[in-house]
Amino acid sequence: MTTQYLDRPDGRLAYEETGDPRGPLVIMVPGMGDLRSTFDGLAAHLAAEGARAVTTDLRGHGESSLGWPDYSPAAVAEDLVGLAAALGGNAVLVGNSYGGSAAILAAARHPEAVAGLVLVDSFVRSPQMGLAQRLLLPVLRLPWLGARLWTVAAWPSFFRKRPADYAERKAELSASLTRPGGFDGLRAMMAPGQHAETTPALGAVRARALVVMGGEDPDFPDPAAEARFTADTLGGDATVLMVDGVGHYAQAEAVEVVAPAVAEFVRKVR
Repeated sequence: MTTQYLDRPDGRLAYEETGDPRGPLVIMVPGMGDLRSTFDGLAAHLAAEGARAVTTDLRGHGESSLGWPDYSPAAVAEDLVGLAAALGGNAVLVGNSYGGSAAILAAARHPEAVAGLVLVDSFVRSPQMGLAQRLLLPVLRLPWLGARLWTVAAWPSFFRKRPADYAERKAELSASLTRPGGFDGLRAMMAPGQHAETTPALGAVRARALVVMGGEDPDFPDPAAEARFTADTLGGDATVLMVDGVGHYAQAEAVEVVAPAVAEFVRKVR
């Protein structure tokens, strides 16, 4: 697959696509401090099922440009809507973590652009941090040290089952975050209160949704309860898929479970 770019008012987004260009459009967006390669397995499966599978890097991450003035979920939501429009149609949005927060805002504010939502281990409200997390957060936001700590300590800790390409993805992520300016986006996304707009937007969503949650996701005290809260609060029809034995990246840790469920969801929506 070849990287393509979409010009936005404040920068450009990197994305790649595979599958049938006439198939249902599925746009996948990762969480903060992660790259679009987290969806490689899912994208390949969806393409094989006839979808037009598109993966994108967040602004300030990966091959997307650096130096954006705004890294909020609302800004990322506008990126997703812009990408859907540029590709010629409304889309099923698949968002992991921070990307899921943005996907919710896109669906709430631009219902004509979003055919359905797949929310994978997504933040829909501000996380409940323990004492250790609250003490660690200021250290993670330090420009030089934070990028390295994220790659060697934080990001690995969110997995419960490491995918086959884990080492390759870790090296790719380290190179992205440690380049000059490569940590700015992640640092901005770690600011408190980033999901304040997302929670009240849940009820405005009318698109059908699939809520996917790793049963051992360390970002939530009770992953099943968080998934249920998300599904119950969304304004549209929503179902929950709990994936046992995996952490915060269910799409990568258990692609063999998540991919068929997402493909079936896309068929029902489109």
